[in-house]
Amino acid sequence: MRKAEVIRQTSETKIQLALTIDGTGQQTIKTKIGFLDHMLELFVRHGRFDLELTCDGDIEVDAHHTTEDIAIALGRAFSESLGERRGITRYGSMLLPMDEALVMTAVDISGRGMAVVELDIPSEKIGQQFDTELVEEFFIAFARELGATIHLHQIAGKNSHHIVEACFKGFGRALGEATAVNQQAPDEIPSTKGTIN
Repeated sequence: MRKAEVIRQTSETKIQLALTIDGTGQQTIKTKIGFLDHMLELFVRHGRFDLELTCDGDIEVDAHHTTEDIAIALGRAFSESLGERRGITRYGSMLLPMDEALVMTAVDISGRGMAVVELDIPSEKIGQQFDTELVEEFFIAFARELGATIHLHQIAGKNSHHIVEACFKGFGRALGEATAVNQQAPDEIPSTKGTIN
């Protein structure tokens, strides 16, 4: 089983999580930010991962530290779960519609961490706590910790909730595809040098 447990504690947040890549979409997620809980639940469900996550963060300041630190911990958990990346498909992509919104997501678990996020989200906040600029911060931090290239490109959309939801659902499905074991080469290790050509 490809799984990991991560504890991350800073002056702003305390995070505990347990991840199983080869799961069924089961989750217990408590970040104290309702919209972020909702997005992570959708990410897990669509990726077919199992996740237990709790975060005690300084949300009285804002949602920034909680969102970024969760992405760091989650990216690290995926990296540890995949280990030497033996047998992974490596690439995954999804073109996901969410009502009027349409977002393209692509992932390459390459060993090189970067995120290109091109979204036009109309509102600055969703709910009372979540600043929409944190969507990009989440994916940058996740990409850096996993060592993956992540692209998120909005093709259509007017509703802020729908646009962000399409991002997290699509990312779950793309990452699920990229982390899946390639049945044609289940023992192949993509690289021994930390990056994949």
